[in-house]
Amino acid sequence: MQTFVNVFLGFFIFESVVAAPISDTIIYDSEFYDIPLGELPHPFAYDENKQSDQVETDIGAKLLSVIQESYSSAPLTEETEDEASTPKLIDGSSAQGSGVLGPQTQDGLPTCLLCTCLGTTVYCDDRELHAVPPLPKKTTYFYSRYNRIKKINRNDFANLNHLKRIDLTANFITDIHKDAFRRLPQLQELVLRDNRIRQLPELPSTLTFIDVSKNRLGRRGIPNEAFKNLDELQHLYITDNNLDHIPLPLPESLQALHLQNNNIQEMHEDTFCKRRDFTYVRRALEDIRLDGNPINLSKTPYAYICLPRLPVGNLI
Repeated sequence: MQTFVNVFLGFFIFESVVAAPISDTIIYDSEFYDIPLGELPHPFAYDENKQSDQVETDIGAKLLSVIQESYSSAPLTEETEDEASTPKLIDGSSAQGSGVLGPQTQDGLPTCLLCTCLGTTVYCDDRELHAVPPLPKKTTYFYSRYNRIKKINRNDFANLNHLKRIDLTANFITDIHKDAFRRLPQLQELVLRDNRIRQLPELPSTLTFIDVSKNRLGRRGIPNEAFKNLDELQHLYITDNNLDHIPLPLPESLQALHLQNNNIQEMHEDTFCKRRDFTYVRRALEDIRLDGNPINLSKTPYAYICLPRLPVGNLI
């Protein structure tokens, strides 16, 4: 009896499953998947009784409404006519007629394409240049080493009011206009070593560092009192120039004086000190190099009495 009941119940369950309606598989169109239903202004309520064409019509209308709202609410950025039409140089200044890579050079290339511009520093090392290229007005540091520059003209650095350092090491410079550097209001460091310079130009009073070593200044290459008014000068290097004297007077601010490998043969007692003032002390000048000169430092002992350290040089 129990077995009969089990068979009957199993047959009944099977009939129920077979008689259940089989729903058709719904295939959704992915055309509108880019916009989530949660972002619709009125959430879409699915009704099984609506016809499929009516459903597509409602979805299309609501999607169109969302797209229109998103486009209308997007902020519009406006660029003024001046900003759009004014290109900027590498250093951020206006290009006005000179191109976005700096002014045009004699070689037909912009300065910042022929050289390398990093911020306000211009590197023109080893470019086989025959002249100083025109520089952006905000240039602060300029390096043009190992080139073929022979002459520095009056206007090569004109209107460069931010220029602080010029390094023209290892060129073929023989002539420098007397006003080439004088009108630079912020120039602090001037490096002209390893050239063929025979005459120093006028120097701005703002200089703190001068290196004109390995040139051809000789006896007359340094004007009288050339360094007198350089009240901020700290380092002066004039080695290998065939000098026959120490250029005087030297500013009180001077800390290092290098005159190696010249032809200096004598020194006076008031070269560094004050002959009649034995209380005078020159504390700043700690580094004096006179080695490589035909001078016997032991012959003028009172010439160093005011110095914190004796000069380096021959004592015999």
